[in-house]
Amino acid sequence: MTPKFPIIELVDRLAIAEIKFYRTNANKEELAWYNEQALLIDLSKIINEYEDLKRIHNKIWDLEAELKTGREEELALEEIGRRAIAIRNYNNKRVALKNSMAEKLSCPVREIKKEHLSE
Repeated sequence: MTPKFPIIELVDRLAIAEIKFYRTNANKEELAWYNEQALLIDLSKIINEYEDLKRIHNKIWDLEAELKTGREEELALEEIGRRAIAIRNYNNKRVALKNSMAEKLSCPVREIKKEHLSE
């Protein structure tokens, strides 16, 4: 049996689900589903990259937190811009990590960004 997502998307969504569960405890079923799918791949080959991916998602979560809660008016425009650039930079690292993991797991699917801010 193969996962229902390309490996890079499965690993990315699993990382997000883990972080969401850790922070909110609100998505137990979602996390269980992704964990079940992840049993179909050898995560031990990419454990370091996976931990890096979770660190990136945690940083993005922190940077977006005040913007997502409607508190952006409390931030100066310069700070909003700084956060947007930081999020873009973390997303660049995220894409590179996902593609590195795909290579290590022999998955042919890669994330390619063209004419996109995350290039």
